[in-house]
Formats: sequence, C-alpha cells, structure tokens
Amino acid sequence: MKSLTAIAIPLVFIALLLAIWETVCRLTGVPAYLLPPPSQIGVSLAEGWPLLLSSAWNTLFTALTALVVASLLASSLALLTALSPVIERAVQPVAVTLQVTPVIAVAPLVIIWAGLDHPERAVVVLATIVAFFPIFSGAVTGLKASDPDLERLFDLYGASRLQKLLRLRLPSAVPFLLEGHKVAAGLAVIGAVIGEFVAGSGGAQGLAWRILEAGNRLQTARMFAALFVLAVMAALLHALLQMAERRALVWWRGR
Repeated sequence: MKSLTAIAIPLVFIALLLAIWETVCRLTGVPAYLLPPPSQIGVSLAEGWPLLLSSAWNTLFTALTALVVASLLASSLALLTALSPVIERAVQPVAVTLQVTPVIAVAPLVIIWAGLDHPERAVVVLATIVAFFPIFSGAVTGLKASDPDLERLFDLYGASRLQKLLRLRLPSAVPFLLEGHKVAAGLAVIGAVIGEFVAGSGGAQGLAWRILEAGNRLQTARMFAALFVLAVMAALLHALLQMAERRALVWWRGR
C-alpha cells in the first residue's frame, strides 16, 4: 500500500501540472512556437517516436560507452594512487583541474582532435571527461575508508601493500565505487548531450541533435518531445543503477 501511494503521489502532481499548463496555454492563446500545450507535445511524440527512440538509443549508447571508459580509467588510476602516495600527489591536482574546467570550454579542441568527420568520437571523449571525476573521487575516498584496526592487523601479519589493497582497501571501497558510478552515469548522459550540441553535426544522431534540428525549424513541440524522451531515459538509467546499487550492497554486507 505504501509503495502504491509513493508512486501515485508524484503521478497525480505531474498530472496536475500538465492540466494547469494545458489550461494556461488555451486561455492565454500563447503561440505554439513559444509554448506548445502538452496535448500538442503528445501528438508530436506519437508521430515521431520511432526517430526519437532511435536517437535516444544513440545518446544512451554513447553515454554507456563513456561510462565504461571512465570507469576503467578512473578505477585504474585510483588503484595506482592507493599503491603510491607520490602518484596520488601528482594526479590529484590534475584530476581536480579536469573536474572544475567546464567541458564546453574544451569541447571545440576535442572535436578538432577527434576529427571533424567523426563527431561521435568527440562526444564519447567529452562524456568520458564529465563522468571521470565522480568515479575517481569515490574510488580514492573508498580506498582510504578501510577500518584502521584492520589496517594495523594486516601490518601485524606482515601483509604487503598490494595484499592490503586487494584484500582490505578494495572491498572497503565497494559502496563508494557504486555511488560514484551512479553519479557518473547521469553525468555521462549530460556530457553526451553537451557533446552533441557542440558538435552540431548530423553525424551524431542523438537526442541533442533532434532538439537542435527542431529548434532551427521552430518546431517547439518536437523539442519538448525530445526533452521528454531524454528525461525519461535518464530517469530510468538512474533507477536501474540505484536498484543495482541496493542489491550489490546487500551482497557486500552479506560478505
């Protein structure tokens, strides 16, 4: 009963907002190219859903590819910093600088380096840059979160630095790694959309390109339809990762 109530409350609230939106658009007579009513957006969504779903898959595939690449790079680098404090002191400022630099500022350079004929490569790189830091930060924090008493116990038994990393610090970092990947997944979608916007090329046939295409034609309802698909896709991805995180934490605590 509680779960049904938890689902019904936001649905009712969203329905109320849509009803107010529809009413305001009809009473004020606002032009559709400025603010289309939800009914018109629904028609546009129904008419263009095959193309929107194809574009959503392209954006999602790009984001997931970037997430995998960012995970491999960030996790490997975090493991190296755990083995050597010197590497950590050398890498940390670079990672922080990369995080605080707006990705849109380096996007033109990445597009040139990736090749103007291959905008999809630039989009993956940009999404990887955005998704890198949450995983790296979570991994580094988790690798330092092991129980000090267990650290001393490992030292007492003469464990090597590598043994402590694999058998103590890495298992302790699991919750932080899961949270970092969950945050990075959402940022990867954002990075993919930003990359598609900056690339501004039909070679990257994602949802951002559909938004640009519709905006250039003043087809505002199609823009809202693409935004709706993008929001639903990102929400479903977040929900799936949250579910996976809960199950993984149950297994981890059981271990």
